[in-house]
Amino acid sequence: MCMNRKRNGTIAALVLVYSAFVLVSEALAANAPANADELVAQHLDSIATPAIRAGIKTRVAQGPVEFKILVGGAGTLDGKAFLVSDGKKLQFMMKLPNAEYRGEQFIFDGEKDKVAYSTAHNTRSSLGSFMFVQDAAIREGLLGGALSTAWPLLNLNERKAKLSFEGLKKMDGQELYEVRYRPKKGTDLEILLYFDPQTYHHVETIYNYSVSAGITGSFSSGGSSLPGAANTDNAGSPSGTLPGGNSETAAARQLPNRYRLQEKFSDFKTVEGVTLPTHYDIQFTQELQNGRTTLNDWDLKSLEISSNIPVDARNFEVK
Repeated sequence: MCMNRKRNGTIAALVLVYSAFVLVSEALAANAPANADELVAQHLDSIATPAIRAGIKTRVAQGPVEFKILVGGAGTLDGKAFLVSDGKKLQFMMKLPNAEYRGEQFIFDGEKDKVAYSTAHNTRSSLGSFMFVQDAAIREGLLGGALSTAWPLLNLNERKAKLSFEGLKKMDGQELYEVRYRPKKGTDLEILLYFDPQTYHHVETIYNYSVSAGITGSFSSGGSSLPGAANTDNAGSPSGTLPGGNSETAAARQLPNRYRLQEKFSDFKTVEGVTLPTHYDIQFTQELQNGRTTLNDWDLKSLEISSNIPVDARNFEVK
């Protein structure tokens, strides 16, 4: 008798779990966006109500950052990160206590952008060189996602970017809504935005770029244990040339250089009616024609986020 009661109780519990799963699935299916406009609307509501969003003019996010070389070298550095935004203006800085790699600084003043040098030798890192040449992430306000008031989905009418809704895609074992982002000003970058289908939080952005075989130049850091010694001249333009002269390097020239910048957002928290990620992770991968692959990671955790605090205009100066 006792065994039957336990068995019946287990069956009843399983039925309840299954029923709840079916109800959640049906609710998600009923509210599933049919196009990019519907997805963006639900995403914006996941941040805050329209009234609260309209009242936010500035935002500051700050916290620790850990830099790691995951592939193609070795090194770990701990520092501080700051993301300051005022409307479309943005500054993102990661400060690291190392002369060979001092970190990154990206600025957009509303019209022009700037990528600072990363070392005392007036050179940019591999990431900095990439962002300097392919600046759409900065000028479009994509960098930092919804952490920034420059986030383009907040004001698509002004941005005039084109969005293509690609439906659900499996990313790292998880299904996410994919949206292709095309800026009004053309870019060679493939820009893909990803959203959680349950919460509609923006959880990932991927930028892909490929250089055809035979084109000179790269964003390589030159094999340093830290990525500060980028292969750039003082003007900031990629100055490296592909090796040549033998059959091995001639074969390597048939392969394109591939670059992938990936931003991930997690640990969402709600403060004063605004829900934003407190964990921001950046990875930059290079697959070069010479066969060398590098992967660097900047991990920002436990971010402290404040809205509508006074922001010094000098944060956004581009000289």
